[in-house]
Amino acid sequence: MSKKIIFAAAVAALAFAQGAKAQNVQVFYDFGENRQYVTTTFEMFKADKFGDTFWFIDHYYNSTDPGKKINGKNSGPANGSYFEIERGINFWQDTNLKDFSIHVEYDGLITGYPFSMGTYCFGAKYFFHSADYSKTLSLYAMYEQFYKLSTAKYPVKFSAVWGLNDIFGVKGLVFKGFADFWGNDSQFGTSWSFLSEPQIWYNLLPNVFDGHLDIGGEIEISNNFVKKGFAINPAAGIRWNF
Repeated sequence: MSKKIIFAAAVAALAFAQGAKAQNVQVFYDFGENRQYVTTTFEMFKADKFGDTFWFIDHYYNSTDPGKKINGKNSGPANGSYFEIERGINFWQDTNLKDFSIHVEYDGLITGYPFSMGTYCFGAKYFFHSADYSKTLSLYAMYEQFYKLSTAKYPVKFSAVWGLNDIFGVKGLVFKGFADFWGNDSQFGTSWSFLSEPQIWYNLLPNVFDGHLDIGGEIEISNNFVKKGFAINPAAGIRWNF
């Protein structure tokens, strides 16, 4: 359930290093206060000789229409979607600056036409990694421009994305996530917002599912995101890797 989640995930960083591609679908159930709904996330990452491309789309099944609730819960047809697409530009992958990329992205809701609201971001990314790429960290610094919203007092965004594979010596156990800190458009009466979604995944029965199926979950930690103030929202999920 990426905000960005999201996004440049750990598997994406590893794929970048190997010149590969990765895609998956995730299904989460959110246990947060007044949430209790399902989210599906579709992700794709592909690296090439000019850089890398990452995108994801979230669909929220949180209809509040009483006629569409299931067992009294806010579930039903998807009634909201969120989309992000990012491009890393790197023509210098064979030089000493190979871990530095120019970064552009668009983040926004897609429930209206052409987009109901969103942000454009332009900046830079630096990629840190261990020798075997089992530990990765990407740091971003960006200029942020809102679309169909007032301009932020501080139009900047800072992000970190990390991935740790086989944690605690357990093969297939992954800890990954991101943290975003950005200047908002003062819709909450403050100038800054924060969002982080640490996730943990375990590759379930690799000899049966050939490494495709993960189980796990995430905790969304935020301040002045979606609503004013601090919030913690846990979710459990499954992920299928293509």
